[in-house]
Amino acid sequence: MREPMSSPSRTGWNFDNTYAGLPERLYVRQNAARHAAPSLVILNHALAQRLGLDADVLERGEAADVFSGNVMPAGAQPLAQAYAGHQFGFFNMLGDGRALLLGEQIAPDGARFDIQLKGSGVTPFSRRGDGKAALGPMLREYLVSEAMHALGIPTTRSLAVVKTGEPVYRDTALPGAVLTRVAASHLRVGTFEYAYGIGAPPVLKALADYAIRRHDAALADTQNPYLGLLHAVAERQARLVAQWMHAGFIHGVMNTDNMTISGETIDYGPCAFMDAYHPDTVFSSIDNRGRYAYGNQPAIAQWNLARFAEALLPLIADDQETAVQLAASAIQAFSGVYEQAWLEGMRRKLGLLDAQPDDKALADDLLAAMQNHGLDFTLTFRALTERQTVDYAAPDMQAWQTRWKMRRDGQPASREQALAAMRQANPAVIPRNYLVEAALDAAVNDGDMEPFKRLHAALARPFEATPENARYRAAPPPAQQAYRTYCGT
Repeated sequence: MREPMSSPSRTGWNFDNTYAGLPERLYVRQNAARHAAPSLVILNHALAQRLGLDADVLERGEAADVFSGNVMPAGAQPLAQAYAGHQFGFFNMLGDGRALLLGEQIAPDGARFDIQLKGSGVTPFSRRGDGKAALGPMLREYLVSEAMHALGIPTTRSLAVVKTGEPVYRDTALPGAVLTRVAASHLRVGTFEYAYGIGAPPVLKALADYAIRRHDAALADTQNPYLGLLHAVAERQARLVAQWMHAGFIHGVMNTDNMTISGETIDYGPCAFMDAYHPDTVFSSIDNRGRYAYGNQPAIAQWNLARFAEALLPLIADDQETAVQLAASAIQAFSGVYEQAWLEGMRRKLGLLDAQPDDKALADDLLAAMQNHGLDFTLTFRALTERQTVDYAAPDMQAWQTRWKMRRDGQPASREQALAAMRQANPAVIPRNYLVEAALDAAVNDGDMEPFKRLHAALARPFEATPENARYRAAPPPAQQAYRTYCGT
C-alpha cells in the first residue's frame, strides 16, 4: 500500500484513504450525523496505543466529538461502503446502512487499520432504517470483541463507545451510541458479491487487486493471483472457525456480508458463548431453523466461500469451465485445512503435544460424552486442566478419562509440559451470557459502568484463575441458562 499523505496529528491521527481511491461504485461519500450532546463512555487505551494515538490527550479533548462523528480527524474521508450478502441463504444488495469508514490509520510500525464509526447515521444504504445504534449493543460488541482478542481469536476490535445524548427507538426508546470499530479491513465476501453483481468487470478487478495489495501482497507476482486470493481467504476462514469451535463461540449471523477477507471475526450482534455442550446450540432470535448453529459453522463458512469463489470466477480464468474447476478445488480444500486446524487445537486443549492416529476419536468421544450428560463446555476443559479429572461419575466419562491419561502420559512431553499447554488453550473466563447481560443492564439502565469494567478486566486475562475472577468462572445459575440474543439493529 502507498504511504500516507499526512503527518500525525497532536493526538496521533495519521490517516490514509486507499479505499477511497477505488471506483466510486463501491462506496458513497457521506458525512456522519451530528449529535447535540455526545459523551465518552469508554476508550480502549491499549488499542489506542497500538494505533499510535494518545488516549490521554483524546480523553481531555476531542474524544466525544471525534468518536461520535461530530468532528472528523485530520485526513479522514468518511464514506459508506457498498456490499451485498446472502442473508440466511437469500441474496440482497446491502451496504453500510449505519456505519462510515473514516479511512485507514497508519500505526507507528506502519501497520494499517480501518477506522469505522458504527451508528453514525443514515446513508444511501440504510433501507428505511435510522442509521443509529443503541448503547447496549455497542457496549456488547466492545466487550465481546475485546474478549475474543484476549483469547487470541482474530477479530475486529473496539476503540471507543460514545453516547450520543439522543434516544433511538426500537421496541422502546433507548440511549443512542456510536462504536468506533478497528479492523485490518472491512472487505467482505459480500463486497465481492456486490462488485460481481453490478456487472462491472473493471470494478471487480480493481477490488480484487486492492484486496491482494492489502492482505496478500506476495500473490501479486504469481501466475494466478485471484485463485491464490481464494485459497488464502479460505485458509484464513478455516483456521478462524476452528478457533471459534475451540472456544464454544457461536457467531449467530454468518451471512456473507459478515465474512471478512482478512479472516477476522466481524459483527457481534446475536453472538454468544455456549454453556452446556451441544452442536445444535442456537442463541439468535432470528435463526429459527438453526442455520447458524454451533455445529453448522464450518459448513456455513465453506458455503460462504463458494459464493466468494463465484464472484471471482471471471478473474480466475477466461474459460468458465476451467475457472469453475479451479475454484471448486480451492473450496474443497477448506475441509482439510479446517479439520487439521480443529484437531491441532483440540490436541492443545487436551495437552497432547505430539500426534497420534486416534487423537480425533479421543476428542470426538469426549464431546459425545459432554453432550450426553449436558456438561459445560468451558468448565469441562478447565477441570481437565486444573484437576486432570471431571467430577462426573458416568461410566463413559470415567472410561474416557482413563484413555486420555494413558495417551497424555505416554507421550514424550512431560505432564507439566502438557498442563502448561492446556492452561494456554482452555480459558478460565469467557463472556458468560448472563454476566454480559448483567453488565449491560447496569450500564444502560442505571448508568453504572463498574460491572462492565470489572467483567472487561477479567476477560482481558482469560487464561488466569484468580480469587478476583472467581465469580466470572462459575457456571450460570439454572435460571440463566435459557438465553436469546438479538441483532441490535
